[in-house]
Amino acid sequence: MLATPPVQPQETPRVQTSAAAPDLAHTRPRPVHWLATAAAMAAVVAAAGLLQPEAATASQTPAAAPAGPVKAAAAPAPDASGAAYPLDCRGEKPAVVEHGSADLDGDGRPETVAVVRCVSGIGTPPSGVFVLTGPSSRVVATLVDPADGMGVTDFAVRDGAVRATLLGYSSPDVPRCCPDRRETVKWQWRGGKFARTVLPDARSM
Repeated sequence: MLATPPVQPQETPRVQTSAAAPDLAHTRPRPVHWLATAAAMAAVVAAAGLLQPEAATASQTPAAAPAGPVKAAAAPAPDASGAAYPLDCRGEKPAVVEHGSADLDGDGRPETVAVVRCVSGIGTPPSGVFVLTGPSSRVVATLVDPADGMGVTDFAVRDGAVRATLLGYSSPDVPRCCPDRRETVKWQWRGGKFARTVLPDARSM
């Protein structure tokens, strides 16, 4: 029978501390190191911030200032002297006695109202009152027809209305020089037409 050789006890390896190994406690950064690093980074960021806006400003194109609303030029009022009036003056041009302009129908464009009559060397011919519109001074309404044989005085265009005093005759027997009726009226755009209203102070002569 073979003898079992005795088991040699194993030696536990020894951990040797080398004198040359660095002390890890000394490799940890101290707070002063962090402060120095943070200060250096802050200086770099500040320098970059000072330079960046200048470079960005130089490369950007200034934005155009927003344009404000452009107001359309106001349309000129019709020319009373250039209109063709429905008035027979035996070949003579009718005379414009008075006229005034305003936006009477609220469309943003002015109308002109003209008092027109024929020229006569004797007496005072009857007058007509006409409303003109557009650049061609076209007659679009007749407020007083010359055929009614009336005179027009105290004419005015204001506050969106036309006002006048009409002088007339109670009968054909009244001399044409001396009207015996008087009426103060106004015309105002209402319901798509010029409505005539007799003012409270209307009276007969």
